[in-house]
Amino acid sequence: MADKHWQVKILLEEGKLKRGVLVAELPEPMRKIHAPKIEDNSSLHKVIEDVVSFLDDKQIRIIGIWGRVGTGKTTIMQNLNNHKDIAKIFDIVIWAPVSKEGCLEKLQGAIMQRLKLNVESTADIKGNAWRISKELKGKKFLILVDEIFDLIDLHKVMGIQGNLESKVVLASRLRDICKDMDADELINVKPLSDHEAFNMFKEKVGRSIHFPGIKPVTELVVRECGGLPLLIDRVARTFRKKERNVSLWRDALKNLRRWENTQGMDEVLEFLRFCYDNLDSDAKKVCFLFGALYPKEYDIYIDYLLECWRAQGFIPNADESINDKNAFRDARDKGHEILDDLINVSLLESSKKRKCVKMNKVLLDMALKISSQIGDSKFLAKPCEGLEEPPNHEEWKKASRISLMDNELCSLPETVDCCDLLTLLLQKNKNLCVIPKFFFKSMISLRVLDLHGTSIDSLPSSLSGLISLKGLYLNSCSNLVELPTQIEELVQLEVLDIRGTKISLVQVRCLIWLKCLRISLSNFGTGSHTQNQLGNVSRFVSLEEFSVVIDSSKQLSDKIVETIAIEVASLEKLTSLQFCFPKVDCLEIFITTSPVWKKGSCLTFQFAVGDHDSTYFQILKSFDYPSYNCLTLVNSEGVNPVISKVLMETHAFALINHKGASRLLEISIENMDNMLVCLIERCDEIETIINGDVITKGVLECLEELRINNVPNLESIWQGRVHPGSLTQLTTLTLTKCPKLKIIFSNGMIQQLPELQHLGIEECHQIEEIIMESENIGLESSSLPRLKTLVLLDLPKLRSIWVNDSLKWPSLQSIKISMCDRLKRLPFNLINATRLRFIEGQHTWWEELVWEVDAVKQRLQPVFHSQRAHASV
Repeated sequence: MADKHWQVKILLEEGKLKRGVLVAELPEPMRKIHAPKIEDNSSLHKVIEDVVSFLDDKQIRIIGIWGRVGTGKTTIMQNLNNHKDIAKIFDIVIWAPVSKEGCLEKLQGAIMQRLKLNVESTADIKGNAWRISKELKGKKFLILVDEIFDLIDLHKVMGIQGNLESKVVLASRLRDICKDMDADELINVKPLSDHEAFNMFKEKVGRSIHFPGIKPVTELVVRECGGLPLLIDRVARTFRKKERNVSLWRDALKNLRRWENTQGMDEVLEFLRFCYDNLDSDAKKVCFLFGALYPKEYDIYIDYLLECWRAQGFIPNADESINDKNAFRDARDKGHEILDDLINVSLLESSKKRKCVKMNKVLLDMALKISSQIGDSKFLAKPCEGLEEPPNHEEWKKASRISLMDNELCSLPETVDCCDLLTLLLQKNKNLCVIPKFFFKSMISLRVLDLHGTSIDSLPSSLSGLISLKGLYLNSCSNLVELPTQIEELVQLEVLDIRGTKISLVQVRCLIWLKCLRISLSNFGTGSHTQNQLGNVSRFVSLEEFSVVIDSSKQLSDKIVETIAIEVASLEKLTSLQFCFPKVDCLEIFITTSPVWKKGSCLTFQFAVGDHDSTYFQILKSFDYPSYNCLTLVNSEGVNPVISKVLMETHAFALINHKGASRLLEISIENMDNMLVCLIERCDEIETIINGDVITKGVLECLEELRINNVPNLESIWQGRVHPGSLTQLTTLTLTKCPKLKIIFSNGMIQQLPELQHLGIEECHQIEEIIMESENIGLESSSLPRLKTLVLLDLPKLRSIWVNDSLKWPSLQSIKISMCDRLKRLPFNLINATRLRFIEGQHTWWEELVWEVDAVKQRLQPVFHSQRAHASV
């Protein structure tokens, strides 16, 4: 009754206000707002195209746009508001920015104002939601909600839950905000490329950029802006006033590098600083600042970064339980949580290398500026600057963290006074051959020392005075032969990496408290010297993470490796193991004797089994995530129950040069329920991957990537019945050098591939149809709804992708076609493949294509790019 009362009251108020109101006062379908111009074919323009395509998809209701401050999210939202095609789709488009405070009220107010409802009414949030819902009832609308800082209940704001044809686009700095608001699709807005950034700056500065002497300065100015449109815009306004005076440009560049006297810089800094200040713990703040020790856009290995965070004491409660058997792993897990939060707020970003993160140039500068203002956290960061001489003594003395990595240093000071130094990064100084005898003497507080990739052949005795050292990285010091005899004095050391050195394992056998040890097989020595190294591995009773990699062609005997495997199996605290087993029998020894393996799923592993070299061991590197269990099986034969056991725990599997199996089923496919990635290479006897007629249930239900390379007798991927659930999570399928392959998608297979996003086929010379008509009669137009990229290379018999243009191809964005001379038609018309923005092929092939109507070619011509060189899958 109460609800009815306030509804009637609101209607009466609305009635009083609207008496005599003209129809012309009703809200117009689209109200144009000022929006910065976006260049065609730019990354921002592509985001807009993606959004428009998603708006046309009935399965998508909410779209989330996220990215760090200054990347152009608001510009995108403004251009969406003014977009002509969007105005045709919806009855009304509503632009509704939200402020930091009063989110609900401000959002409601913006929507009500756009709808020309009385904003001054006394109704509360619930009452306003009812009014908005009533006004929008029966309308197909789009709401653009910009600058979201906190979770918003859209139903509470607008009461529009039941309106299935309407859409919402969200924009936030935080990825998780978009997720929590149930976004069906997420789009990450990243900084502009160097080319895009330069063009934007040039457009805003004007003709003076072409004046002699100014263009080289311009390139340096743009580089300082880190690809952030907001910063480019503000900086360009400042430099525009310098006109053609090269001296003024150079002086302004110096100020920009110091972040001084640059108009608009404070505004950008305020935005960026807000993201930092808004972090909910000091731990996250210091973890972010630590990234400023590395070069801009530098790929930082995640495992290494988390180890440094722990060593520095950044990860809270990492050592709270002394008796915790797996304290190192727990700290790594907590580190991943912090890392994910920093990525979520765009202070760090994921790299193209899956196990790396990086920091943008502008954020790196901000981190250095913040660290300079913190009393106990002075950074001396000069990575990748071509330094040939080390900093002066005063600089060493003041710093708590020093990064001189990737320079041209030939020498270091004999002594330095830096008792407060916590971090020293000297890696990749390839000309550094000698470290002075007393160099480390004052560094009693040092916790992380990275010397990897230098040319040192020994370490001075002063190293043993680093009583606080927790992480020591010596990997790839190929000349390094010995460590100081007093190495056992490093009682706090947790992480040691000696891969690719000439250090023998016996030199570090005293460090029984290590938590993480990375070595090469060559560290065991060769010949009789190897025998002397045995018995050392089992001494590391505290070891949680152990990695043994192949680094040379000199193989240890199977007997020696078997003995090492037995020692490894005795380590009771292991949580992560990387190891090469020469024979399956050697693997069997490990899994039958290891107490850790017997406990179940507590061990993360990377196993390589069979006669192989370092190339095979690295083969799954590109697939690897931190928590993936990987198995590479090389030069094996038949089926072994030990492999079946390991496969039950495996996420990424590479089968290379296997004998005695004509299909994957014979390798124990029923034990691959957890498989996410599968690579099959040079298996000459395999004729099909799966035979559905000899299984009774769905298989490979979790598989995301299937890569098949150089399998000469493969005729099909699937034979027989396709059981429900099989392959339903597959996102990537690549087929290379399979000369007998004729059928890619057998009958019923495409229906099981709703998530397939990337399809690549290369050098499969018998392929005539990508989707064979005889195997796919009655194929629904909505098939392959997520396919984004299609790569077809060197398929001389290919004549059809699909028999006609009936498929919608709703997600297809990119096609690369080369050496497919018989392919004369593309399966497109005037209305399908709405997101297609890139077609690459030979110019002669494109000109010889046959089209149902010329208008289709005219539609696709702008996205065609003539091929310059042979591409690969």
